[in-house]
Amino acid sequence: MITDYHKKNQNILPLGLTRGVGVSGKGKGLNGIRPLCSRLGIEGTSLQQHTFCDNAKGLRAFFDAICYGPKHLMIFGGVCPSVTSIIAESLEGWNLVQLSFAATTPVLADKKKYPNFFRTVPSDNAVNPAVVKFLNHYNWSRVGTLTQDVQRFSEVRNDLTSELEKADIQIADTESFSNDPCGNVQKLKDNDVRIIIGQFDENLASKVFCCAYNKNMYGSKYQWIIPGWYQGNWWEQANSTNCTTKKLLTAMEGYISVDFEPLSAKRTQGISGRTPQEYELEYTREREQKGVEASKFHGFAYDGIWVIARTLSRVMELLKQKQRQDVYHNQTVDDREVGKMVLDVMNETNFFGVTGQVMFRNGERMGTIKFTQFQEGQEVKVGEYNAIADILDVINNTIRFQGVEPPKDRTFVRLQLRHINVPLYSILSTITILGMLMAGAFLFFNIKNRNHRLIKMSSPYMNNLIILGGMLSYASIFLFGLDGTFVSEKVFETLCTVRTWILIVGYTTAFGAMFAKTWRVHAIFKNVKMKKKIIKDQKLLIIVGGMLLIDLCILICWQIVDPLKRTVEEYSLEADPQGQDIAIRPFLEHCENTHMTIWLGIVYAYKGLLMLFGCFLAWETRNVSIPALNDSKYIGMSVYNVGIMCIIGAAVSFLTRDQPNVQFCIVALVIIFCSTITLCLVFVPKLITMRTNPDAATQNRRLKFTQNQKKDDSKTSTSVTSVNQTNTSRLDTLQADNHSLRMRITEMDKELEEVTMQLQDTPEKTPYIKQNHYQDVNNILSIRNFTDGKDGEKSVLKNHLEQKPQAQWGSMDPSRINRGPLEDINSPEHIQRRLSLQLPILHHAYLPSIGGVDASCSPTSSPASSPRHRQHMPPSYRVMVSGL
Repeated sequence: MITDYHKKNQNILPLGLTRGVGVSGKGKGLNGIRPLCSRLGIEGTSLQQHTFCDNAKGLRAFFDAICYGPKHLMIFGGVCPSVTSIIAESLEGWNLVQLSFAATTPVLADKKKYPNFFRTVPSDNAVNPAVVKFLNHYNWSRVGTLTQDVQRFSEVRNDLTSELEKADIQIADTESFSNDPCGNVQKLKDNDVRIIIGQFDENLASKVFCCAYNKNMYGSKYQWIIPGWYQGNWWEQANSTNCTTKKLLTAMEGYISVDFEPLSAKRTQGISGRTPQEYELEYTREREQKGVEASKFHGFAYDGIWVIARTLSRVMELLKQKQRQDVYHNQTVDDREVGKMVLDVMNETNFFGVTGQVMFRNGERMGTIKFTQFQEGQEVKVGEYNAIADILDVINNTIRFQGVEPPKDRTFVRLQLRHINVPLYSILSTITILGMLMAGAFLFFNIKNRNHRLIKMSSPYMNNLIILGGMLSYASIFLFGLDGTFVSEKVFETLCTVRTWILIVGYTTAFGAMFAKTWRVHAIFKNVKMKKKIIKDQKLLIIVGGMLLIDLCILICWQIVDPLKRTVEEYSLEADPQGQDIAIRPFLEHCENTHMTIWLGIVYAYKGLLMLFGCFLAWETRNVSIPALNDSKYIGMSVYNVGIMCIIGAAVSFLTRDQPNVQFCIVALVIIFCSTITLCLVFVPKLITMRTNPDAATQNRRLKFTQNQKKDDSKTSTSVTSVNQTNTSRLDTLQADNHSLRMRITEMDKELEEVTMQLQDTPEKTPYIKQNHYQDVNNILSIRNFTDGKDGEKSVLKNHLEQKPQAQWGSMDPSRINRGPLEDINSPEHIQRRLSLQLPILHHAYLPSIGGVDASCSPTSSPASSPRHRQHMPPSYRVMVSGL
C-alpha cells in the first residue's frame, strides 16, 4: 500500500513516491533522460529492453515489471506505435498512467480507447489545425491531397479533411498511391489543383517531386505542403528515381514543410531554470561526451520528466491533505484512487518547458508547430503556430514564393466577352450613316419632284416606301453592333427582338413596294382584252400592308410562343496574353430560342417566295418599253444581288459564330450592300434621266405587245394592232398638236350635231350635206390617218364599214332599194348610218390614245351608241397611257 510505503519513507516522500515509474522505450532520447531521472531521484525500470518494436516482447516486459518489479504508479515512454498502443489500452485496469515523449501516431488520440495515455510530443494530427491556419493566412480555399496508402498517413488525411471542412476549404481532389504517384499527380493537375498537401515518407517524396517535375507542377503556380520530419538531405539519400538531384531540387524549390517544434525559440527560463537555448547546449555537450546520436524527441523527454515530477509532487500533497482530514478515521487510499489523482493532476499540467508551454487537452500536447520553406537547398523557418493560443506567426520577409505573389489556389478564370471592336463598329456605323444620308437625299428628290411626269409615272408613294424600308435596314446595323460591352443583359435581350423586327419589316417594306409597283405595270400591260384598268396607289398600299401584316403575324407568334433570349456560349480556356496567372474563358452573347431553326425557316420561306414573285413580275414586264414604268431590269438585278449576298452572308455568318467582329462585319456589309444597291438601282436612273432627257422616259417609243402574242392570238382569234408613233418631235409640239386636234374635233362635233338636226327637220337639204359636209367627215378620218401613220390602222375602219350593214338596217323601206346610186348614198338614212359608224370609230380608236374621253362616251346619240348596236361592234384596241 502507498500508505505503508509513505510511513517507511516519511523524509523522502517525493522521491519515494516516484520510485515506481517505469521507463519504456527503444533508446531514442533515453540517454539524456536517465541522468535527469537520477538527478530527480526517479527510479526507472525498462519495459522494452530488446523488444525492437515487437508486441509480444513489449507485453512480456510490461507484465514482468508488474509482477516482479517494484510497485509502479506511471509508465514513461513508448516509441513504437504498435507496442505503445497495446500497453496504453490495458493501463486503466492497472490504474496506471502512461506518458509518451515520442509516439506521434494519431491512433492514440482516442480517449475512449486510451483514457490513461498522455504524450508530451504533439501527434501527427496536431499539424492539421496549423495547416488550416496557414491556408487561411494566404486565402487559399481550394486544395488537393496526395497521400501514401499507409494507415499512419491515411489517419492524418482523414483528420485533415475534417478540419478543412470546418474551415470551409474545398478539397478539389483526394489522391492516394502505393508506389507510383505519377498518375495521381497527373489527376491533380487535370483537376487544376494548385495547393497540394502531401502525406508520404521521404522514400516516396523523391518520386513525387520527380513526377511533379515531369508534369511541370512546380514553380510560381504551385505550392507543395509536406511533412517536416524528414531527415536532412533526404532527397540525396532516398532518391530512387530517374530524375537527377538538380531536377529534384528544381521541383522542390519553395515547398513548405510542417512539423512540431523540437525546442522553443523563446529565450525564457522554464521550470528547470534554463532557457531552451541553454538546455540545448548542455544536452549537446553531454551527448557528444558519450558519443551518442541526437534525437528530435530529447526536449519532449526532458519536459516529460518534469511533468512526472510535478505530477507526483502534487499527488503527494493531495495525499498529505487527505491524511490530515482522515487522521481520526484511520482510512487508507487504494490504488484506484491514487491512479485517479495522478490522472487529474496530469490534465492540470501547465508550465513552460524547453519545448514551449506544456499543457494537455484530452491527453494531447498543445505544442508549437513550425513552418519551414525549402530555399536554395536548405530549409528556412518561416513561421510557427501556437496551438494553445491558436495563433499563426509568419516571420516577415522570410518566406519566398516563386512568383511575385503567393500562388493562387486555382486557375482563376476571367470571363472575357468577345465583343465587337469599337473602331470596327465606328467605321461601319459611319458607312451606315452615309447610306442613310443617301436614302434621305433620294427621299428629298422623290418628294420634291413628285408632280413631275417622270416621277409621277413611277409611283412616288411606292418610292417613299422603298426608301423607308432601306432606312430601316440601315438602322438595324446599329442594333446588331450593340453587345454586352455597351448595354446590359436585359437591354441586350430586348435588342434581340427589336433588331429582328426592324430588319424583317424593312426588307418587306422595300421589296414589297417595289414588287407592288411592278405588279401594277404587269396588270395593265398583260391585260389581253385591253380594257382600260385603273390601279391607284391606295391599292398598292393595301398590298404592301398585307405583306407587312403577314410579317407581323409571324413575328408576334414568334415573340409569344418562343421569344428570343440572351444565351451565352463559353469557349475553352486561353492563356492570359499578359502572362498573368489567370486563364481567359471567352464567351459570346447570342440571340436564340428553343426552336430557332423552325422560325428562321418560316421567315426565309416567306421572303424567298416574295423574291420569286418579284422575279416573275420582272420577267413578265421585261418588254414594256416605257422607262418610267419598266423597272424590271433593275428589279432583276436587285433581286439577284440581294439573293446572292444573303446566301453568302448567312453561310459565312454561321461559320464565324465564334468571331463576332467577322460576323458583324459580314452582316453589316451585306445589309449595306443590299440596301444601297436597291436604292441606287431604283433612283439613280431617274436622277440621270431627269438631268439628261426628262421627256424620253415618258415616251412610248415602241409600244407593242409581244409577250405571249401567239398564245393570246390563238386564244382570242384577234390580232393585236401595233401602234407605232412616228412623230419624234419634242413634247411641247405634241401637246400643241393634241390641243389643236381636240379643238377641231370639238368644232366638228358641233357641225355634226347641226347636220343631224337639219336632216331630221328638212330632208330636202340632202344635196347640201353632200356638197358641203361630206368632205368634212372625210377630214375627220384623215386626222386618224395623221396620228396613226400606218395602213394597219385603216383596217380597223374598214372592218367597221364592212360589218354586215344588213343586220343594222334590215328594217329599211324596200322602196329605197330601187332608187339611183347617188340618190341613195345622199339619203338621210345613209348619212346617219355613216355618222353612226365613223364617229364611234373616231372616239374609240383615237381619243383614248392621246388622253381623250373614255371609250364609253359618244358625242352623238347615234344608233351605234345603243346597247343593241354596241353588241355587234368588234372590240376596239388601244393603250391608255395617261391613265397610269
